[in-house]
Amino acid sequence: MIPKDFIDQISPKRYLVPTDGSFSWKDYDPGDTAGLKDKVEAKELLDAGIQDLAKYQSILYAQNIYAILIQFQAMDAGGKDSMIKHVMSGLNPQGCQVYSFKAPSSEELDHDYLWRANRALPERGCIGIFNRSYYEEVLIVRVHPEFLQRQQLPPSAKGKGIWKQRFQEINNYEKYLNDNGILLLKFFLNISKDEQKERFLERINRPEKNWKFSVDDVRDRAYWDDYMEAYADIFRHTSTPWAPWHIIPSNRKWFARLMVGHFIHQKLKSLDLHYPVVTDEHRQKLLEAKVVLESED
Repeated sequence: MIPKDFIDQISPKRYLVPTDGSFSWKDYDPGDTAGLKDKVEAKELLDAGIQDLAKYQSILYAQNIYAILIQFQAMDAGGKDSMIKHVMSGLNPQGCQVYSFKAPSSEELDHDYLWRANRALPERGCIGIFNRSYYEEVLIVRVHPEFLQRQQLPPSAKGKGIWKQRFQEINNYEKYLNDNGILLLKFFLNISKDEQKERFLERINRPEKNWKFSVDDVRDRAYWDDYMEAYADIFRHTSTPWAPWHIIPSNRKWFARLMVGHFIHQKLKSLDLHYPVVTDEHRQKLLEAKVVLESED
């Protein structure tokens, strides 16, 4: 998707979280653009790449063996909605499903915390996109413990060690999905606190964006450090060989979109995707059908 001469400048692991349990925020600059400075060039590269994504999606759908589950996590105003809009715009809606995770309903609270995610998994041949995900269950409920108290859990499920327990459960769940052909791509859209402030101000100053702003978003900024600490723990415990985390610099949306598109493209390219093989018997029936059609008046 991105020219090789540009990719060669970037370490293959530059945006990947190690799977050995190590992680430090200092290794991930939200303002990084890997030396790419031209927004117009980035858009041209992305547009060309989207055409390739559409080609791979068509084969993925026809083969009907794998499903791709793309998860986006970010702080508020991190750019998840616009990422989905711009990167996935060229895909066939028939083979692409988007699910946004909001505050759980009373019905969802009556089930285990992975239940609603399980219901939204993509079918084989499809690309599923989670706008937020079950990772909120080791993030927001950790920063705001009052949410955990509403989950009607037995004491043993919310006592000491709950987060390590949930990390292990999530890792096991993702391994199960991977083993069954549901392949995961996990992206954290990394913006700075200053960039979040600018995006909030834009939402306030532009009437057409007022609907996207909530006073609660500003209140939650007071917990920025708590969220960063919780995310760091998530990355240390749930970046695995079968489902590693990608930390995408997102202060510049155009660069973030290009890199996410590239990683999706590389994942699809790495699979043994091909159209179903037509048997000799089926090919003969096609020829017979062609004869019938061409003989019509």
